[in-house]
Amino acid sequence: METQFSRTERILGREFTQKLSNCRVAIFGIGGVGGYVMEALVRSGIGCIDIVDNDTVALSNLNRQIIATHSSVGKNKVDAAENRAKDINPEIIVNKHNVFYLPDSEYAFDFQSFDYIVDAIDTVSAKLDLIEKAQEYGVPIISAMGCGNRFDPTKLVVTDIYKTEMDPLAKVMRKELKKRGVKKLKVVYSTEEPLKTVDFDESCCDAASLTQEMQSVKTRAKSVPGSTAFVPSAAGLIIASQVAFDLTEELR
Repeated sequence: METQFSRTERILGREFTQKLSNCRVAIFGIGGVGGYVMEALVRSGIGCIDIVDNDTVALSNLNRQIIATHSSVGKNKVDAAENRAKDINPEIIVNKHNVFYLPDSEYAFDFQSFDYIVDAIDTVSAKLDLIEKAQEYGVPIISAMGCGNRFDPTKLVVTDIYKTEMDPLAKVMRKELKKRGVKKLKVVYSTEEPLKTVDFDESCCDAASLTQEMQSVKTRAKSVPGSTAFVPSAAGLIIASQVAFDLTEELR
């Protein structure tokens, strides 16, 4: 009998999807990377996901985030993600956490209930705390390093954090994790050198007419990385494959 997982089971076996259907994965960050992690895991038969994000879908997300459509702009990302997940597999259990994960928000999560944790957040302090919590509770975790300002998805690599190079975020993480005694961490990162972003366009006005508000926009524009549809999505799919194969390792 044909099911929505028939094509997956033709190459990986029914045991694969049955195993995933009994697993619970927490995805911290449902943006360019995390959204594609969710997408692939749901399409592969994961039984339960926790999605953690306090952001709303913005117009600028449309270039790369799979949950971002014109109809979802302005909605909470966790709501848009839940709707998409349920539309793909109505039987999936989705636990929404509309919060910004920080060290002092750990009380909201039962880490022992997770079979795997995906770190797809940007804040260094939050990433470090999440990794430490995963280590403390013995939960497998995989972290996404920098995907902004990159163009070539073929430069993505799965490796240990201490083998990374060319990635400014990974460099900071290596230093901080070493201080905390974390000896290993599976990551997906890009070996591509980050591209330079285009400067803020001041051609529309002269310096004298640049208001305080516009100066603020200029400052924010310089701090926000550029992004493409190619690298975050590919990183998310790679992470999802690693999670799925790690969870079903005993079947091979």
